[in-house]
Amino acid sequence: MREQGSWRIDDTNAVAEFRYVPDGAGELVERLLGRPEEDPELWESVLIEEMLRDPAMAGLRSLRLCLTDFHHSARRAAVALAGRRWERLTDLWFGHEYEYLYQPAITSTGRRIDPLDRLHEGFVGDAGDAMWAALPNLRTLTVEGALLFDRVVSPSLTSLRLRGVVGSDGSVWPGPLPALRSLELDIQSDVYGVECPVTQLEWLTVRDYPALRSLDLRRAAFDVSDGGVLEILAANPIVAQLERLRVADLDEAVPDGFEHLELTVGAPLDGE
Repeated sequence: MREQGSWRIDDTNAVAEFRYVPDGAGELVERLLGRPEEDPELWESVLIEEMLRDPAMAGLRSLRLCLTDFHHSARRAAVALAGRRWERLTDLWFGHEYEYLYQPAITSTGRRIDPLDRLHEGFVGDAGDAMWAALPNLRTLTVEGALLFDRVVSPSLTSLRLRGVVGSDGSVWPGPLPALRSLELDIQSDVYGVECPVTQLEWLTVRDYPALRSLDLRRAAFDVSDGGVLEILAANPIVAQLERLRVADLDEAVPDGFEHLELTVGAPLDGE
């Protein structure tokens, strides 16, 4: 299966990456299933499922799943991950790439799908909890895309990067995450020109994120009609536990309450 090209696996470092390559996928899927799969948009799911079920993959430390036909494969990949406990897996990238949030996605067959058709239902939906339970030692997580998970459940997770609106219901924060120390949010205006309401910062609570020490908002664009980023954060008790805060720019004076932390202003550098 490795020769087909969708999977790139480094056995020495226990690292695997999936990015769908259509060439030869249909023939490989037919061999794996023992029958043709008439819907090409399901081929990606089969390639993911079959590899994740391979006992040789059980020792993975890092896994990247960059999905194309995520309207099928997101849920099926989650179910496949839930099929065994991944004791050594500490790093996971899960999702799909996009240019503008909520823009119609193009499937492997050229069809357009509207992510908002899955609002509240989500793409992984109720299959997510079993997946998280199968990752007992997850430390670093990146989730990219729209409306993927009902929530993220991980008592071990310490570093989280979010690009897009990950929650099935359109929510930004996926907690509670009791061990999380570092959180980065990357969210720009969506395909309709709408920015994330700055009041979303009010939902970043001490109860849900008691260990949070670093908050990176340099790639987050907020609608500040209800107040500035620092103004909203200044009223949030979570600021008292932060050691580092990063923002892209400041259109406001720094209010009281930030003296104890390292405040960095400026866009992230290329590759950062």
